[in-house]
Amino acid sequence: MTPTTDWSDNEWNTFREWVTGILKSTPEVTVTFTKKDGTERVMKCTLDPAVLPKQEIKEGEVRTERLKTDTVVPVYDVEAKGWRSFTVRAVKRVEFTLT
Repeated sequence: MTPTTDWSDNEWNTFREWVTGILKSTPEVTVTFTKKDGTERVMKCTLDPAVLPKQEIKEGEVRTERLKTDTVVPVYDVEAKGWRSFTVRAVKRVEFTLT
């Protein structure tokens, strides 16, 4: 899917929900987006619980919850093996394989 810059706010929200759903159900999604510095980034990422690393909670550890936003999608980069994020409106292309 290739988003377009002239979408309405409602269309961008629908796109964010769609891409988040795909990320949660697909082990590897390729997202192409423009970074804040203007360069293009191609990232293989996921939110599929079967692929995400297990998070160990240590006794006495206080975890701070990250702020949730409608403009940024946090994802697990399967190649870098770490958490990254992208801005929804910066996405140029989303590619995945249906299984």
